[in-house]
Amino acid sequence: MTNQHVLLPYFLAEPLPQLQDLVEPDWQVVNPRLPAGEELERMAALYEALAVKVAEILVAGDRPVTVAGDCVSSIGVTAGIQRAGLDAWLIWFDAHGDFNTRETSPSGFLGGMPLAMLVGRGEQTLLESLAVKPIREDHVILSDGRDLDPGEREALRLSKVAHLTDVTQLLDASLPEAPLHVHFDVDVIDPAEAPAMSYSAPGGPSAEELTRVFRHLAATGRVRVVSLSSWNPALDSDTQTQRLCMQVLQALIDA
Repeated sequence: MTNQHVLLPYFLAEPLPQLQDLVEPDWQVVNPRLPAGEELERMAALYEALAVKVAEILVAGDRPVTVAGDCVSSIGVTAGIQRAGLDAWLIWFDAHGDFNTRETSPSGFLGGMPLAMLVGRGEQTLLESLAVKPIREDHVILSDGRDLDPGEREALRLSKVAHLTDVTQLLDASLPEAPLHVHFDVDVIDPAEAPAMSYSAPGGPSAEELTRVFRHLAATGRVRVVSLSSWNPALDSDTQTQRLCMQVLQALIDA
């Protein structure tokens, strides 16, 4: 299984051109012409192009490794997974729960809602636009999720999503005999090691701990899709965070 890197250089519907510095000769860049209009319309067009690329890679028997500026892009990745006929479980690494809806979110920030959206909760415009079927909650594992809003925390507690508060719990967890989509929001890493984050949360696993977990997942041979939500390039003038995060990612895709 060959890794096929795909870059989506956007934060929600806004271009994030600094991510272009990551591109190597064999990477593919998804950067379609977006329509004028509301943010969700522009994001739907963006994620449609991403879905097409992810599906193509999977149908060819390779592994898509997507890099984007936010977690909402995982909806486009999921659309591609489903179009390729893959029934994948989702393992979501994040300092946050991303399980808010418009009713529970103190800020209304869309970037705090994608995991809820993916399981059919709250805002569904993007899923409907891309014909995405919600993922079963009992096919989702949230790892870490240390920074939760009160309403989000309660929604997560009452859901069927498995919430493993320590990433190393995955080393002993019973993993499904199914394809895995691993979503890696890099802010899961302790900000003492990876500080260039827009929404930093104190604590979290070290890069070494996360690397051990990623190697464990890679060794199962079932990681079929990887999506990464990036650091903030504007806060990473020395590229320390970029280098660390890409090194940790490599542990997941080396197998």
